[in-house]
Amino acid sequence: MTVETEVAVIGGGATGVGVARDLAMRGVDVALLERGTGLNAGTSGCSHGVLHSGARYAESDPEGAADCLRENRTLREIAPGCVVESGGLFVRLAGDDPDYFERKLDACREVGMEPTRLNPDELRERVPGAAGAVEEGFAVPDGVVSPARLVAATAASARDHGASIHTGSAVTDIDAGSDSERLAVHVDGGPTIVADSVVNAAGPWAGEVAAMAGADLGMRPTRGVMVAVDYSGLGPVLNRCREPADGDIVVPHGEQAVLGTTSVAVDDPDTFEREDWEVERTVTECAAMLPAVADATVERTYWGLRPLYEPDELDREGRGISRDFAVVAHDAAPGLVSVVGGKLTTYRRMAEAVADRVCGDLGVEEPCRTAEGPLPEAGTPERLDELAREFGAVGPADADVVGE
Repeated sequence: MTVETEVAVIGGGATGVGVARDLAMRGVDVALLERGTGLNAGTSGCSHGVLHSGARYAESDPEGAADCLRENRTLREIAPGCVVESGGLFVRLAGDDPDYFERKLDACREVGMEPTRLNPDELRERVPGAAGAVEEGFAVPDGVVSPARLVAATAASARDHGASIHTGSAVTDIDAGSDSERLAVHVDGGPTIVADSVVNAAGPWAGEVAAMAGADLGMRPTRGVMVAVDYSGLGPVLNRCREPADGDIVVPHGEQAVLGTTSVAVDDPDTFEREDWEVERTVTECAAMLPAVADATVERTYWGLRPLYEPDELDREGRGISRDFAVVAHDAAPGLVSVVGGKLTTYRRMAEAVADRVCGDLGVEEPCRTAEGPLPEAGTPERLDELAREFGAVGPADADVVGE
């Protein structure tokens, strides 16, 4: 059986559903294909769930940091029920480079973040369990975001605007460059989707999807562990103010704190090792900021994959310091557009960039409207949780908050 559409989107994470929503709101006929039994099954659902202020990237990528700050504010407006207003702190420990701290602080000011500098006593008022080695810090508008709620609400909006969403739809091949100038996407056990354009939003699997169409897309995915421990009442997201390294963030998450993370290159995103040393190092490093987590009960561990684009990552040792994204058109497969890199906080902006490119190719002149109004059920966490369960979008990042 053959089904025709204007655009097929491959990948049901935040970026994929964001692209489907954006295009559908512009009047484009869209079919989203996700190989898993539910949405949010890959990178988005295995993240640490930080709504970044941009401070993490301020000195290395000010433009990316400014994007983070704008999208941080936008998501608080359009998806308040997906966001916890935790705030964030960057802290310098004894032995950490004070010059790096000053550069980071100045860079945050330059992008308009208005950080608040704090002395040790002020820091401990906000985080009573902070280590004695904490010497100074500053507050930034970080938050915590629920990937399950965000992906489900975005998917619901896409569906409300006419997009069709198909889970359990693994793509096996893509015919590109035929005489018809359309692409045929073959789905395992399902129909062939014939489309004018195909968006590859498959995250760490984007290289494999591109190869199905005869295109090359250099990916350098890395894995990182998240360790959820029994620790309530943390308050703000706690960041170590140093060059990116293992175990430099602690995220409040309901009655738990999520500790992260490591960065280890993987060859195959479907079969990668999970090492005990990653858990041990993450706990040890995070305990340097918050000593009590060293002895806290480990409730669960999970590994996420970063969909890093190889041309951007070769000189960064896989840490993706800017964590920017790329929209790639493929000469070898006309009509195929891949989106790689990025972060959960900027998913809407990434989707806008992809939709602009695709609409330009299709001759669609409607502007992006995804920042103008709230997502469905945006202010009602309980209804958002129902949507997350409906779309099968509950992943490891939300397992303790959004029930199965």
